[in-house]
Amino acid sequence: MAIQIMTYPNPSSSLALRVARGHFATSHSHINYYIDLTMTKHRLSEAREAAIELSSKFKSSTIIDTILCLDGTEVIGACMASELTKAGFQNMNAHQTIYVVTPEHTSGSQLIFRDNTAPMIVGKRVLVLAASVTTGYTAQAAIEAIRYYRGIPVGVCAIFTRVEECEGFPITSIFDTDVLEDYESHTSHDCPLCKMGLKIDGMVNSFGISSF
Repeated sequence: MAIQIMTYPNPSSSLALRVARGHFATSHSHINYYIDLTMTKHRLSEAREAAIELSSKFKSSTIIDTILCLDGTEVIGACMASELTKAGFQNMNAHQTIYVVTPEHTSGSQLIFRDNTAPMIVGKRVLVLAASVTTGYTAQAAIEAIRYYRGIPVGVCAIFTRVEECEGFPITSIFDTDVLEDYESHTSHDCPLCKMGLKIDGMVNSFGISSF
């Protein structure tokens, strides 16, 4: 099956949201749009642009020691760390720098840190960076993991979000449902597309899409 990608430009930057309309399944829900963030996550010019826009929301108001990268956002996270420190951003760790770290996922979808990466969380002020937040489950798990390892969550940011807050933190994003006003996310049991008998077009996760 060919997935037709549509683009929605962001008026404040050169970034664009690439989406395909259909019936897609994630590990948590069924959605009516596949959001393709591949280029934003992996093309340096777009990752840098996304980092500049997201960093602008934090550099004058939030102390950050560590950026916790979810969904393959390490390039954006590194660009954010560079942008925040380049801007003279003050942080509280001993090296006057910002750590960029990715959690490990267990078979039960828990987030863990090994002995060599846990010190980047313990006692640190941690910003969660996600590609997209549609249900909030993954971002919530990240915040819970930060607290379990005695870190201090200070915010959540994403390229795209469907929800406005997670665990009391407003989600800072570049795109939201103002762009996709008819974006829907449902559990598999309550999916209206399934009830209409529409077959799933593809399986979606942080690595991308496998179309049927």
